[in-house]
Amino acid sequence: MAPFERNGRKAGLNAGDEDDLARLMRAALTGDERAYGEFLQRAACLVRGLARRKIVGGGMDPEDIVQETLLAVHLKRHTWQEDAPVTPWLYAIARYKLVDAFRRRGRRLEIDVDDIVETAAAPQTETVRNWEIDRALETLAPGQRSVVAAVSVDGRSIRETARNLGMSETAVRVALHRGLAAIARRFGRN
Repeated sequence: MAPFERNGRKAGLNAGDEDDLARLMRAALTGDERAYGEFLQRAACLVRGLARRKIVGGGMDPEDIVQETLLAVHLKRHTWQEDAPVTPWLYAIARYKLVDAFRRRGRRLEIDVDDIVETAAAPQTETVRNWEIDRALETLAPGQRSVVAAVSVDGRSIRETARNLGMSETAVRVALHRGLAAIARRFGRN
């Protein structure tokens, strides 16, 4: 099990973990696919813990937030500044995905200012362009493209996507995971 998750629960993040995560991201940005895969696995553990803590009372699946965040991380990886800590950047993306998910469902999420002070003060960099998303989606098989576009771009839930596409929720999760993995393999190098 990754050092960021023990017995299904998030372990404390110490300075060594932050440094290791930043090292993996730097290596990923230079084209190291193994490092990128490990970074994404560890990032998923951190985001999963955050999503589970923030989603109280059900109605949303934390895995939806994890997948949406990982896609956004992939598409926005060029915005991370290599001399900055990686976890505030990662958590900022995850928080935006959580807020978007609550907004889509008509719920309100209150975030403590202390949680976002580091990222709110950071200068904003270039955002993902629609053509970058289209380019990533074009590389997928039609079924995967439909699922990834519905869940990660349009913001639909796994359940809604399954219903709209006539698939089981498990099949949607598998197609989403495989589609995101294909995008990560294809565009993992700069």
